Amino acid sequence: MRKHAMVCSIQLALLSMAAPALAQNSPQGQPQQLDTVQVTGSRIPRAQVEGPAPVTVVTAEQIKSAGFTSVPDVLRSLSQNSGSTQGQQNTTGAQSTPGAQAVDLRGLGPNHTLVLVNGRRIADFPLPLNGRSNFTDVGNIPLGMIDRIEVLTGSASAVYGSDAMAGVINFILKKSTDGTTIDYRFGDTSRGGGTSHNLTLTTGFDQGGFSGIVGVELIDKRPLWGTDRSVQDSTLDSPAEERRLPRLIAQLQNWDDDENIAPDDGCAAMAGLNGGTTVLAENDLGPYCGSERAIAYRTIQNERKGFNAYGSFEYRFNDALSWFADVQLGQQKVKLLTGTNSNDVASDHMGWEFHDPNSSGNYRNKIFYNATTERYENWARQFTPEEVGGLRNRMNTTTQKTFAVTTGLKGMIAEEWNWEAAYNHSQYKADVKMPRIKAAAANRLFLGELQGYDDDGIAIYTPDPARLFTPLTQAEFASIGAMSTFRPEAKNDNLSFTVDNASLFSMPAGDVGFAGAVEYGKQSYEINPDPLALTEDAYYGPRYGDGHGDRDHWSAAGELRLPLASSLQASVAGRYDRYSYGNKNPGKFTYSAGLEWRPLDTLLLRSSYGTGFRAPDMHYLFAGNDYYRTRFATDYFQCRTAEPGVTDGYCYDDGSYDGSTFDVYSGNMNLDEETSKSFSAGFVWSPVANFDLAVDYYKIRIENQVQTQDREELRITEANCRLGSTDSGAAVDINSPTCVDALARVIRDGDGNITSVRFGPINIANEETSGIDVAANYRLQTANAGDFSFTGQYNWTHRHTRQQFPGDPKEDMLDVSFSATTLPRVKSNLGVSWDKGAWGASLFGSYLGRVANYDNDAWTEATWRFNAGARYDITDHLRVSLSVNNLFDKMPPKDPTWSNYPYYDTSWFDSMGRSYYVQLTWKLGGKAL
Repeated sequence: MRKHAMVCSIQLALLSMAAPALAQNSPQGQPQQLDTVQVTGSRIPRAQVEGPAPVTVVTAEQIKSAGFTSVPDVLRSLSQNSGSTQGQQNTTGAQSTPGAQAVDLRGLGPNHTLVLVNGRRIADFPLPLNGRSNFTDVGNIPLGMIDRIEVLTGSASAVYGSDAMAGVINFILKKSTDGTTIDYRFGDTSRGGGTSHNLTLTTGFDQGGFSGIVGVELIDKRPLWGTDRSVQDSTLDSPAEERRLPRLIAQLQNWDDDENIAPDDGCAAMAGLNGGTTVLAENDLGPYCGSERAIAYRTIQNERKGFNAYGSFEYRFNDALSWFADVQLGQQKVKLLTGTNSNDVASDHMGWEFHDPNSSGNYRNKIFYNATTERYENWARQFTPEEVGGLRNRMNTTTQKTFAVTTGLKGMIAEEWNWEAAYNHSQYKADVKMPRIKAAAANRLFLGELQGYDDDGIAIYTPDPARLFTPLTQAEFASIGAMSTFRPEAKNDNLSFTVDNASLFSMPAGDVGFAGAVEYGKQSYEINPDPLALTEDAYYGPRYGDGHGDRDHWSAAGELRLPLASSLQASVAGRYDRYSYGNKNPGKFTYSAGLEWRPLDTLLLRSSYGTGFRAPDMHYLFAGNDYYRTRFATDYFQCRTAEPGVTDGYCYDDGSYDGSTFDVYSGNMNLDEETSKSFSAGFVWSPVANFDLAVDYYKIRIENQVQTQDREELRITEANCRLGSTDSGAAVDINSPTCVDALARVIRDGDGNITSVRFGPINIANEETSGIDVAANYRLQTANAGDFSFTGQYNWTHRHTRQQFPGDPKEDMLDVSFSATTLPRVKSNLGVSWDKGAWGASLFGSYLGRVANYDNDAWTEATWRFNAGARYDITDHLRVSLSVNNLFDKMPPKDPTWSNYPYYDTSWFDSMGRSYYVQLTWKLGGKAL
C-alpha cells in the first residue's frame, strides 16, 4: 500500500462535507485536489505533499494488483486494522449479524471507526453486532466501483464527526470514465468449493453540461462448507482428545444417576444418518448416538448473490453553479449455516433439548419425569441432513437491501468562495430468516402430551424412548422446524452546507485557507423481530431481543490553514456537536491542531493533536430486554468456598459447580458520552524522487468508553468480591465500584444459587493504545527490465490497556493472559509489482504477528499470507489477469489448546486455502487500459 499526501488539510479534514466544492477553482500555486496527487510514480517529493497527519490511500489498481476480491479482504490487509473482528465462521456474529462484516482500526472496536462512502455517512447494519453495538457493514460495498480508499487513523472527531475516534475510512467511488469497461472474474479454490463469478460494467457520458457515470456489479459466490476442508471436517481434527468424540446426535440421560442410557438397538436405526457416519459412542456420562462428521455442518464462506448499482451525475448550469447527485442501490442474498462448537445443543438451530420454562428450580426446566421408566430424564437430539431435507433448508438467509442518494447544488461566489448545499439519505433494510425449532411442537413430537407436574414442579410425560432414537421423516421435521423472520432497518438523513476560501486573508508567509460547515442529521433503527422470538417458550435455542430508537444531531465545524513561515504551516479545526434522544441533549466542542515543518525540501516533520466526543451507540441506549439461558454457568463463589485454593480455571473445567441461569441483557439510557484524545508525531523523508519513508508515533485514549459486560467475568468478579481476593490471592475490596456493580448484577436465590446475571452496556474508565506506523515506497525504473514498485507498511503496538472503573488496575490487552480478546502487537504488509509493456506481475504479503492461544497461556505463531498476480494486455483495450490468493496454501496455525470447532481462531484465520481468479477486462472506446 502507499500513502498519499494530505495536500490541503482543509480539503481532507472536511472531506465528508466540503471536498466537492474545494476542488473547483484552485488558484495557481494553491494546493490541488487530493486525487490529483499520485505520490508513487511521481517526481514530487513526498515530503512536499504530506500533511500533519498520515493518510493511507489504496487505489483500484493496487487492489487488483494485490489480488483482493472483496472490500473486507482489502481492509483486513491494512496494518492499522488491528482489531479482532468476527469472521464468517464466528457462530455468535453469524447468528446476530448474518452476512455482515466489520472493520476495527487500532483494535478500539468497529463502532469507533467511521465509514464513509464518497465522504458521506451511510446507514448502519440494522442488527447490532453481537446484539450489542451498532456498526457499518463493509461487506456489501461494491469493490468494482471503488476508485480509491482513504484511511485516516486517530481521533478525527473535530473535522469528520463526533464518532471518528479510531479513524475514518472513506470509500471514493468512480466519478468519471472515458468509455465502457466490462470486467468478468471467475474464482475457485484449489481444495474445492467456494467458486465465484463477478461481472462489473461501467460506462459514462458527457453531453454539454450534463455528465455522469453508471456502474453495475453482479455477484454470485457459492458457499464453502466445513466438510470441504480436511482440517475441520470432523471431530477427529480437534487437538484435544476429549473433543474427538463423535458429535451428539441423540442422547437420553438418566438424571438421577447422572448417566446416559443406550438405545436397545445400539443406534442401528440411526446408522444411515449423517452419510452413514452415525454410531454408538460413549462419553463421560455413558453411551449416546453420535457422528464425527456432524460437527462440520456449517459454512466457512457465505453464499452471496445479488447486485450493486451506482450512478454519479452532474449538470453544470454555468461556471459558477452546478447540480450533482450520487445514487447507490443494492440487493444481495446472503446464506450461511452456523452451529455450536461442542456436544452442547443448547443454542443450535438444528438441535432440540427438552426445556420447559414452567418447570421450577435451578436445572429443573431441563429435565422431566418419565412416568414410563419412573425416572427423571433429559433428552437431546441433533437433526441430520437426511431428516431436514438437506443442509440448505436450514441456512440462515438474509436479503440485504441498501439505498443511498446524495444530491445538492455547489457553486462559487465572488470567485473566491466555494459552497455546497447537500442532502444525503441512506437506508439499510434486511429480511433475516433464522432457522428455529418450535419448542412446544418438538416436545410433543418426542415426548407426547404433557401429563402435568409433580410435587417438585417438574413436568411429567410418558414417552417411548425409542422415539428419540428413530430417524424423523422430512414431514415430521417440517412440523417442528420454522423460519423466524426479522425485518430490521436503519436510516440516516443529513442536510449540510459548506463553504471554503483558499485565500481568506494574507499573512507574511502566504494566504490563510478556511473551510466551514453546518450539518443537521437524523438517525434511526428498528429491529422489527419476529414476535415469537421475544417469548420464552416459542422457539428452542437462542433468543433475540428487540430495540428501536432515533436521535437528532446537529453540528458546526470550521478549519483554518495558517502559513506561519515559508517552511512552517499550522492547521486548526473546531467542531461542536449536539445530540437529542430521550430526555438527553449531550453536546461538546472538540478541536484538533496540526503542524508541518519542512526544514528541507526532502524532509517533513509533523505532529497533530485532536479531541473527540461520541454519543453512545443507539442500541446501547434503546435495546429492550434480551434473554440468555445459560446451561453451564459456573458458580465460582461456591466452588472456591467448597475447595479453598483452587483456581477459576479449575472451577470452570470441573463442572461440578455449574448451574442453569436465565440472564437478562438490556440497554442503558443513563450512559455517559465517550470522549477521546489523540496525538501523533513523525516525519516523512524523501531523499530521492523515487523513494520515501514515513514514520509516525500515535497515541489514542478513549474515556468513558461503552462496553458490554461479560457474564463469565461478572460471576468471577462477584466471587472475588465475596471472598475478598482473587484466585491468585490478590486482595479485593468489596466496597470498590467494581464490586458494588458486580454484587448487584449477579442474582442468587434463597438457597444461594445463581439464578440470573443482569448485564448490559456500561461506561468503562478508559481504553488506551499507542504505537508506531511505518510506511515506505520505492520505485525503480529500468531501460530494459521494466518498472518495479516496492511498498511496505508496518504497525507496532506499544501498549493497549483498558480500565473498567476509576481506581481499578489497568488490564494489558496485549498480554497473553488477557482473555477478552486476541490482539497482535505487530501487523504489516509488503508488496512488489513489475510492469513492462503488455506484461505485469505482482506479489503481496500480509503479516500477522503472534496472537494468544485459546487458553491464554501461550502464543500462536506469527503468519505470512501471500497473493500473486500477473496480467497480459492482449490489446491496449483487452486484458487478461490471473491472481492467486494464499499462494502457498497456508492453513491456520496449529493451536493445541483450541479444542472447540473449528479448532482455530476465526477472528484471524480461515481454512479456505489457495484460491485463484481469472479476470477478463474489455474496454470499449476511450483511452487504453
